[in-house]
Amino acid sequence: MTSLSDKLPNIAVLGFAAFSGTGKTTLLESLIPVLIAHGIRVGVYKHSHHVIEQDKPGKDSFRLRKAGAFQTLLSTPARAILTTEFSEIPTSPDFYHLLQQFDSENLDIILVEGCKEQRFPKIELHRHEINKPWLYPDDPDIIAVATDRMITCPLPCLDLNDTAQIAEFVMQYVQDFQSHILPASIQ
Repeated sequence: MTSLSDKLPNIAVLGFAAFSGTGKTTLLESLIPVLIAHGIRVGVYKHSHHVIEQDKPGKDSFRLRKAGAFQTLLSTPARAILTTEFSEIPTSPDFYHLLQQFDSENLDIILVEGCKEQRFPKIELHRHEINKPWLYPDDPDIIAVATDRMITCPLPCLDLNDTAQIAEFVMQYVQDFQSHILPASIQ
């Protein structure tokens, strides 16, 4: 049987799981610069249920992709964008396969926004006003909760509005991963 750690890339992966409207993107937007300021090299996996179009109709890369290219790599001096077409695949692409596409040699952590149904370590974000149930009692991969109302639970409880505190937790997670101290759920 394949363990979860065998499916994940050889890099720290940490998700932010929550219901819509909780503030996942807002938190990550403020968290990423703090991590970078501390020397953490960050990659982000953003899941969407919507069809996305990053390319522009009429541009060469768009035309080549529409001509049937399965993958298109558009590069400039400032960045590169690899687009992979999954239209021939009847189901969503495999989460773990997509994580393997990251360049783990140049990253310290991949932060995942969404994908709460997938098996990998996560911090649950919970906002009282959203009035949604907690995920952590039923998800053994949640390793901490970040909430706007402190609660008593068996996991580390972080202040959802304290980016510095969450950054400290993430940096310790990266350090533990690099020291081969893995959460029990992925061993």
